Amino acid sequence: MLEQNSEDNKKISIEDELKKSYLEYSLSVIVGRAIPDVRDGLKPVHRRILFAMHELSNTYNRPYKKSARVVGDVIGKYHPHGDSAVYDALVRLAQDFSMRDPLVDGQGNFGSIDGDAAAAMRYTEVRMSRLTSEFLTDIEKETVDFRPNYDNSLEEPSVLPTKVPNLLVNGSSGIAVGMATNIPPHNLGELCDALLTLLDDPNCSVDEVIACVPGPDFPTAGAIFGGQGLIDAYRTGRGSIKMRGKVEIEQFKKDKELVVIREIPYALNKSSLVEKIAQLINEKKIDGVSDLRDESDRKGIRVVLELKRGTIPDIVINSLYKFTPLETSFGFNMLVVAGNRPALLNLKQMLEYFLDHRKEIIIRRSRYDLRKSEERAHILEGLRIALDNIDEVVSLIRSSKTPLEAKERLMERFSLSERQSQAILDMRLQRLTNLEREKLLDEYAELLKFIEYLRSILENDEVLRGVIRDEIIELKDKYATPRRTEILDSLEGIDIEDLIPDENVVITLSRRGYIKRTPLDTYQQQRRGGKGIAGVHTSAEDFIQSFCTTTNHQYLLLFTNLGKMHQLKVHQIPEGSRTAKGLHIANLLPMEKEEFIATALTIREFTPDRYFLFVTRKGMVKRTAIDLYKNVRVGGIRAVNLNEEDELLDVKEVPAQAEILLATEYGQGIRFSVADVRPMGRSAAGVKGIALAGKDRVASGVVFGDPERNQVLTVSANGFGKRSDVDLYRLQSRSGKGVINMKVTAKTGHVIGATSVCESDDILLLTSANKIIRTPVASVRNVGRAAQGVTLVDMEQGVTVMGFDIVDGVSGDVVSDKEETAS
Repeated sequence: MLEQNSEDNKKISIEDELKKSYLEYSLSVIVGRAIPDVRDGLKPVHRRILFAMHELSNTYNRPYKKSARVVGDVIGKYHPHGDSAVYDALVRLAQDFSMRDPLVDGQGNFGSIDGDAAAAMRYTEVRMSRLTSEFLTDIEKETVDFRPNYDNSLEEPSVLPTKVPNLLVNGSSGIAVGMATNIPPHNLGELCDALLTLLDDPNCSVDEVIACVPGPDFPTAGAIFGGQGLIDAYRTGRGSIKMRGKVEIEQFKKDKELVVIREIPYALNKSSLVEKIAQLINEKKIDGVSDLRDESDRKGIRVVLELKRGTIPDIVINSLYKFTPLETSFGFNMLVVAGNRPALLNLKQMLEYFLDHRKEIIIRRSRYDLRKSEERAHILEGLRIALDNIDEVVSLIRSSKTPLEAKERLMERFSLSERQSQAILDMRLQRLTNLEREKLLDEYAELLKFIEYLRSILENDEVLRGVIRDEIIELKDKYATPRRTEILDSLEGIDIEDLIPDENVVITLSRRGYIKRTPLDTYQQQRRGGKGIAGVHTSAEDFIQSFCTTTNHQYLLLFTNLGKMHQLKVHQIPEGSRTAKGLHIANLLPMEKEEFIATALTIREFTPDRYFLFVTRKGMVKRTAIDLYKNVRVGGIRAVNLNEEDELLDVKEVPAQAEILLATEYGQGIRFSVADVRPMGRSAAGVKGIALAGKDRVASGVVFGDPERNQVLTVSANGFGKRSDVDLYRLQSRSGKGVINMKVTAKTGHVIGATSVCESDDILLLTSANKIIRTPVASVRNVGRAAQGVTLVDMEQGVTVMGFDIVDGVSGDVVSDKEETAS
């Protein structure tokens, strides 16, 4: 509290004073600056600009005037703010990409859709557009109230007597204090139809009005999908729609195509769109584009993406809509000033306010015209009496000593009013001719009819509505233009998978995180013991860690050594040649510093009756329902909790009745039923699967669910491999030490993995020298458990086998986990 000692001052609460002052300030910004009036659809600055141009006679049929002249009049007479703010508002009124129907006809540089600024106001010239003349018609007939300007030296209109439903024609956007508005532009012809519908049936529903206005009509054209969001917006004043630019496909040369952007969403900066597309091309999020160029000119927009040979244009278009503002949303917030207060209105209410405004304008105009007509008829009645008694009138005037005496004698003799007597005295002698007499009588007769018509407007609502109807029809015939924005039934994106063949591919992932996708038929079958063909070219410090075969339409589940899971579609992995290094996984997934992909698994669908089996290096196993992993966040999800110094090794898809064999690096193996591992939650750590001796670690987990795949193929680091029947491994309980799986020596090297096979399969092996060999499983001898096997691949000194996978040698299809467990 502030307390003053003077008796003239009172105690004032600072809190109350701040609330009161801020409320007044807020209301001033809302009503007097940022939010448009529901009647003429203009903010004060735009209204003052148009009125100043009207006062300057800067109309569409007069010569242009310098913008600086208009801005000077506006800030000097009506709008006491900065000249740059007024000029920016004037510029926007002249931009055909900002206004559906521009209100200012500009000459010079008024900016561009690329965001370029307009030339200085001393260079550009303006005048009203033809449509703007309809905003100020009859303003001199007392149709609207005027109020003092900021210094009380002049008067300005509080609203314009517009015939145009400008609020919806050109839309509006603005941010006030605690409030904002965002109204899209519409088609004038459609709005006229809606006004006529509302005029014929004031009690019609909002949906009947919506039927006349199917959606916004943007100056930049494009396409929209409204759906329920558009219906909500028109019914309540709030909602959202999707906007899209228009893209065409053009043939370029013989085997190359162009994707051409011809239209962009409303209020989108074209240059920023091109920059975004270029950035996404560099980041490989939009693939298959060899060149990007902006060929736009004064004829229209033309942004060209030149595609590489073999690129599917629809995939590039889909990526443009998905990753760039070429598809964006427009949020309706139809807040306006109605009755000097902010109000959120629906479509019907806005049109009703406009019709009420037109009714008031026509009534006030009719009253003004009626008063003027009656005054003129009164004069004409006096002149008619004088003409009927012209000789006596002339004699009376000649015999009078002064004009005042003549006026009084005329009033007394013919029972005239003072104004009629004065009009007779002011009459020129040429009016005494017969021709002029006929004109005067005709004018009087016409004036009487007009007076009768004006009175019918003021007394009969049907006549008043008829006047409004005629004005709306005339406005539509004169100014309506065809719709520019296309309204789509749906904005569903192209299903990329429908465009990509579901062919067999090989996914390779290096320890340093470089991943790629290669068609399987790149690798031809060879004899056992061959040297293989060149695979991925990696650096000296890198090597291939994950290597799997799959198909393009499957989900690729990437499990990291830290127990997290990420999900991609296989076709999202960039395709590379047989020797390409690939793209770093960090461009596709968020990864921690010490994190790498431990295993990759492919799956077509997530079903609750199937399970993942997790295997860790320390011999822990966990079984969890697959459907717990279908909702994956952008940053991945926790797949399994790990004990200290343990890491995730492998993940398999298993049925409830399957069996699993854990193979260790030192040549041990244990076979037990998956049913021994009870189902657990997604973040559980699991139970012990095998008891490891010394520094031994688990190398692989093999699932047996297909009776035809009843053999174990074990591969060692030095390229040795062997095949053994699974029955040679006795079924026992989990957490035991197991039995010998392979005789490990310095010659064979440690076991790198094992898998289930049948004789018709092929095996793909990848070496640390980046060589890949494909050989039949049948060429690997079937031996006992403790054998060391045969040479699978001929390797040079120091080269080791880094990974392997199985392919169905008969059909060429990938042997996926799903197919292994189908039976």
